Amino acid sequence: MKKWIATASLVAGVAGLVACSDDNAGGDVIATTSAGDITKEEFYKEMKSTVGEQALQMMILEDILQEKYPVEDEEIQADIEAMKEQYGGEEQFNAVIAQQGHTEESFSEMLRLNKLQENALVADIEVTDEEIEKKYDQMKKEVNARHILVEDEETALEVKKLLEEGGDFTELAKEYSTEPAAQESGGELGFFGPGQMDPAFEEAAFNLEPNVISDPVQSSFGFHIIEVTETKEVEVADLEEMRDDIAHDIKMSKADQTQITPIVQGILRDAEIDIKDEELSSSFDSLLEAPAQTPEPGTTEEAPEEEPAEDTDAE
Repeated sequence: MKKWIATASLVAGVAGLVACSDDNAGGDVIATTSAGDITKEEFYKEMKSTVGEQALQMMILEDILQEKYPVEDEEIQADIEAMKEQYGGEEQFNAVIAQQGHTEESFSEMLRLNKLQENALVADIEVTDEEIEKKYDQMKKEVNARHILVEDEETALEVKKLLEEGGDFTELAKEYSTEPAAQESGGELGFFGPGQMDPAFEEAAFNLEPNVISDPVQSSFGFHIIEVTETKEVEVADLEEMRDDIAHDIKMSKADQTQITPIVQGILRDAEIDIKDEELSSSFDSLLEAPAQTPEPGTTEEAPEEEPAEDTDAE
């Protein structure tokens, strides 16, 4: 799950910043050493000088978005519980998020801010009943597929021709694929359902008949030649129970994520923000002036997701 504005590392520190902002408790000692004591007031001042502007951005942004595009606590908790089940329990889940520098509390805040921004991004996107029903039908199916990932369309066409001439898929995957795992898996992905792969890859795979070699499919990772080897039906909840979630997923697939910056800028301008602390008065200057741009690799935060064991590049 992507984050666009506030960095996730800040989320972990905001709770401490807020807790230390109580003026009546400024002299309370929060740490002692042989060199002296550290008070809440000292700690607050230090945090304000280091992450204060960014933390204030995040806190104000969350308040404003929550008022306009609310996310319920129950929704966040349901996501957390689903992730715990996915990872085999609370202990394993905590270990995964700890690797990202999170506690459950800070990770929940990251999820909340992410969902708020998603809601703002897709607010004006329309989805038809036909689109929802088509997506629901896809959710009742999983496909077992394999692929060969290459850098350009010319190479992909060459691989497709070799396969059509009787070439061995596994051997060609090991020879041509830029995916490291292909050296062992031969491009095998195993079974996967909707939402687990790159959207372009998924669209192609779910519309392929078994044992048919695809034309080159361009994804965010390069060009794929795909073969579906098997399909199976899976049980899902009733359509009406899933309608809102499906609609949201479709909206996200349609959304231009580079537009989140101008959308948030407009929301912040409309909020008439007035910061009383002079030292933090310029907190929003850079954010309000920032041009829209596509997040670069490594600058977004993603929630941990379960990936097919044999593949990482196709997602």
